Parts: sequence; C-alpha cells; structure tokens
Amino acid sequence: MSQITLTRELALRIGLAARVLPDTNAKRLLTVLSSCIEAPLTDSKVAAIDINTLKHAHQGEFSTVEDSLLKQALTILSNTGTNKILPATQSYQENDMPGSIRIAVASDDAINVNGHFGSCAWFFIYQVNAREARLIDIRTAEIPEGLIVDDKNVYRAEQIQDCKVLYVSSVGGPAAAKIVRLGIHPMKLAELQSIVDVIEQLQQVMSATPPPWLAKAMGLERPERFKFDEEATA
Repeated sequence: MSQITLTRELALRIGLAARVLPDTNAKRLLTVLSSCIEAPLTDSKVAAIDINTLKHAHQGEFSTVEDSLLKQALTILSNTGTNKILPATQSYQENDMPGSIRIAVASDDAINVNGHFGSCAWFFIYQVNAREARLIDIRTAEIPEGLIVDDKNVYRAEQIQDCKVLYVSSVGGPAAAKIVRLGIHPMKLAELQSIVDVIEQLQQVMSATPPPWLAKAMGLERPERFKFDEEATA
C-alpha cells in the first residue's frame, strides 16, 4: 500500500477507533478505510462511511465484527466539528482485568489529553492493565445546578476518587495537592498527547518494571531490590 497522508487529528481518531474493534490496530483499520473511499483520506470522506460499507470493505475484513462495535468505531471516526458524540463505554466488572488500575483522563474532545483540571469538560475513565484498556465511564465535572460546594477543585477530585492516576494538560499547585490527598497521582503532560499514546506508554511501564507506587496499585509483589533497599536502611 502506498504511503497515506493523514491529518494529525484523523490519525488520532483512527488509532482510538481501532481500540474498540477486536484484534485491530491502527494499521489494519487504515487498510480497510482505504478500501472504502478514494484517496486522499479526509475527515469528511471518513465521516461519510456507513456501517454496511465498513463491514464489507476489503473482502469483508470486518464481516464478523458485531455491529455495535462497528458503530462505536464510526462514531469516533466522525467525531469532528460541533456535532461531537462521546464514545461508548465498555462493560467492566471487578477483577476481570488482573493487574489493572483505574485512570482518569481530562479531555475536551475524547481524543487528546487537553483538559485543564479546573475547567475540562469531561473525565474519561479507563481500566488499564499491561495488555488491555477499556473506557468504562465518562464523567462530567460540572457542578449540578443548585448544589453549593465549598471547594470546586475538591469536588472535581472527588468525582474521580476511585482512580489511581489522573492525566491532565494543566493543573495548579494547590489543586494538585488536593488531588494527592485523595490518593490520586496527578500526571501533568509537558506537551499535547493523544489518549491512545498515553495509555500505550503506561502499558509499557506496567509490562516492564513499574515503580513501587504503581506496582502496589497493580496488586503486585514488591520487587526484591526494593525490599533489600529497605532492609539496608533499617
């Protein structure tokens, strides 16, 4: 296949959409999309693809995939302009993803980690282990009308109190301290990154040698070298 030029946003959406399809990465989905429409691939062309076309493209590559999953992928692919639709969440029950942790991502577009903690539109909640990531919830941080709160930042942090890690594009020092007090590890990104990339980076750390705090959150035994370090300083 010849080289395909994509906008950054479209490439990110393809990567995100691939995650909801079984045994599919961005390269596989891109191959199927390229057989659905003529080059060049643009936002408008991709957004116009319907479920029947996607299901039977590339010799029926996705013919056995459930329609509900194909619809989720198409929703993500067409998530442009002012008519944005949030991606569907996936089911999760406690203990069905061994070694996983729950993370929150502050985002205004469901694609990038571009949300400021104090003003982001949504917190996207993912359950993540070294092999899998599921979007299990989407939470708004807006204060309901009529509800009076003493501290907006504390209220926001309480909405994600079940998470171990929070990824944000920006967070102030006082707000970060309040997040930490609730047992959440804030991660402020130095530059814009996609949610897909951030999760992949976390999974790489989880599958290698996670730091002690992360290993503890994953329910893993502490590495022997940390035990030795503690014994040496005792």
